[in-house]
Parts: sequence; C-alpha cells; structure tokens
Amino acid sequence: MSLQSKLAVTAGRLSYRILHDIFHRGSSLPGKIAYRLDPQVLSELGKNYRVIIVTGTNGKTLTTALISKVLATQKIPVLTNPTGSNMVQGIVSAFLASPQPKAKQKPVAVLEVDEANVKPICEALKPQAFVLTNIFRDQMDRYGEIYTTYEKILAGIKLAPQAEVYLNADAAIFNSQPLPNPKIYYGFSDAGQTQKDFRAKYNVDGILCPKCHHILHYHMLTYANLGSYFCPHCGFQRPELDYQVTKVQQVLPNQSTFDLDGDPFHINIGGTYNIYNALAAYAVGRHWGIAAKQIAAAFQQNEQVFGRQEVLNLAGKQVTIILVKNPVGLNEVLATLKSDPGSYSLAFALNANYADGIDTSWIWDGDFEELSFDKITKVITGGEREHDINFRFQVAGVNPQKIISQPKLSDFITAIKQQPNDKVYLLATYTAMLQLRKKLISLNYIQTKDLK
Repeated sequence: MSLQSKLAVTAGRLSYRILHDIFHRGSSLPGKIAYRLDPQVLSELGKNYRVIIVTGTNGKTLTTALISKVLATQKIPVLTNPTGSNMVQGIVSAFLASPQPKAKQKPVAVLEVDEANVKPICEALKPQAFVLTNIFRDQMDRYGEIYTTYEKILAGIKLAPQAEVYLNADAAIFNSQPLPNPKIYYGFSDAGQTQKDFRAKYNVDGILCPKCHHILHYHMLTYANLGSYFCPHCGFQRPELDYQVTKVQQVLPNQSTFDLDGDPFHINIGGTYNIYNALAAYAVGRHWGIAAKQIAAAFQQNEQVFGRQEVLNLAGKQVTIILVKNPVGLNEVLATLKSDPGSYSLAFALNANYADGIDTSWIWDGDFEELSFDKITKVITGGEREHDINFRFQVAGVNPQKIISQPKLSDFITAIKQQPNDKVYLLATYTAMLQLRKKLISLNYIQTKDLK
C-alpha cells in the first residue's frame, strides 16, 4: 500500500471511529475523506476480497442482506454496506468500517451498488459476480429511461467479462444484449398456468421485444413487466431457469411463504417483489454449493433490514417503515397492504431530494385508488413535499377530514403516536426515511446499536 493510501485509510478509519463511537452516527463521510485523499483507495481496500455486486432498481438492499446471511452460514467473513449507502464514498466507508481480513482468509464483499456507480466500482475492484434484480423507471433526472439505466450497468459488467452474472430471467431487458459472462438465470415457474397467452397492462414499461420491437406476450406475469415472456412475432423468449419459485404459499404484509425448487422457505417480510430478492440470494447460495436447508435457516434470522419493512414500537404502536421510490415499487407495496385483513393507519413521508429523485410525478402512477380505505382509519401525510402526497390521496378519494397533514417531522411522529390503531404502515422516500430514523434515534425509539 502506498503512503498516500495509508494516509487516506488512516484518516478515513479515524473519522469513522469518531462518528460511530462518539456521535453514534453512520455516515459516508469517512469514505468521502479517504477517497478525496486517494482516489485509488478503494482498489487498495478491496484487493483481497471476492466481490459480489448487487444492483438494479428495486430490491438491492434486501438481496444484499440475504446473500450476506446465506454466505455467513459457511463461516465466510462477509463485508457489506447494510444501510444502502451504495455510491463510491459509501462503499469506501463500508471497507473502512470492517476489520482487516487475516492473511489466510478469503473474505467476500457483498456490495449493494447504485446503478450509475457500477462502472466506477468495477474500475476499482474485480467483481467475481453480479446480481441483477430488475430495472424499472426510477429517478428520471438521474437515470433516464430503463435502457439508459441498463447501459450504465453494462458498462461495469463489460469490465469484468469473467464474472458470473445472476440475472432475473423474468425481466426481458436482461436478455436484450449478449454478454460473454457465465450466466445464471432465476425467476418464477410458469408451470400450472391456465392462461398461456396475454399481455401486460397498457401503461407498463419495457414490454417491447428488444429484437423486433413488437409487443411481448406472457405465459405468466408476476407484476409490472416481470414474467415468462415471449414474442409471437420473432420467437424471442425467456431463457431456461436455473433456479425458480415453484409455488407461492402465502403473502402477507409482514411475511411470505413459498417454495424454491420444491423446497419450503419463509421470510419475515411481505410482498411478491421480496420473494424475488430471496430467490436471487438462494441462487447465489446454491451456486456456491450451500444446501437449501442452510439457506432456509439463514432466511429465518430475525435481523431487520434498514428501512425495508423495519418494525418499530412507537409508544405502543407497531410501526412498519417501508421505503418507496418509484411507481412499480410503490404499487407492489400498496398491493401488499391490501392483504392485511385488519384495520390500520397509513402514513406517507414524501421528499424530493437528489437521492429521492427531484420529480414527484411518479406518485401519480401509484394505484392509491385500489387501497381499501374503509380499513384505513387515518392517513397521515408529511415530508418536504407533503402537499403533493396530500393532494394525491384526496384525488384517490380519501375524505380530507380523514387526512392529517403534518409537514414538520416532530408533528408527523406525534400524529403517528396518537393514532387509535395499534398498527401503522409508514411509507417514506429515501431521505425522508433517513430523517425519520435520525429523529427516532434521538427519541430513543431506535437504539444506536441498530445504526450501522
């Protein structure tokens, strides 16, 4: 390691200790300091690691967490970035926060990586594998359309042609361009489907055949544009699956039970979209030689994932924090809430900062009208763009008298505590979630040990 790198690492680790041990804060600042002192510091920090990059629009954080748990069953030293700080400085911080591996160890870095940061990360590290979750329209100001986003990811993958690529086979975009890499496909089985030829909804992105540009048809559709697709015009179709969901037993807001390759699995988190994340982690584990029973045991660990259906006790209220950031993810969350048989209160904190996407028009693509508002006692709106989400609920048909508008963070939290229901679902964009967690930590509703 060069003198410049040593100075950068020392400064970064010192700043991390001060922030973490004294101020009880997680931050990308240590990585920013180290990277500023030495732009090559990530190459130095990661040179002894086997690197798995997890990227895509939705599901990166949970998929990364589940892969880390699965690999840990083999006593493999695992480094990861659990808070979702997934740009270069955040990933440098993750390495700075981790103890240096011993000489004979072969540690693994399982890294959630922002789609636009895949290339710079691959320039610094040598990935052994990529896990691609999905690509949906998200933060148009940053990524553009879905094919532009995929090009950003491909620019990184092309730097590591030897790396395995775990692909969500149900996403046609991942089958749109040839790759020299070894490919492993995962998806939902279409066995037993009675309707074998239909189309996706008219307003769904990514449903044109990448070969001939005709509209794709489906044998089976899970949600949005994901499923067993085929083109009746040119023959383009979903590739054969290596690992698959063979049965969905039950999906509730806080748990899912399903079969993978015929074996039963359970995760303490709801939504069909999260079954995909579990399947991706399962595919990595099985391909690495880990038994299905060990993977199932890893999934049963009760450790909560930062801001992803994280459950808190807030003055006797069971508050579930759910990150939302784009139309497809939002609609899957709303569909999951519909499966709750009881009554609850619903809160939504909307911000429009750079990390959220500065355009809030995506909330108008959300299927709010399909919610069972007769089961929702109150709707609490907050965040820096509270007026936008407030108006969206009114247009969806919610009686204005049922809406509690609280733009101030402290008042928003107080309103949640005052709800008559014991159950509250709190939807929040990324920076709103961070602000809420910081405030809840200061009020001792989240312990500082939970802050990575």
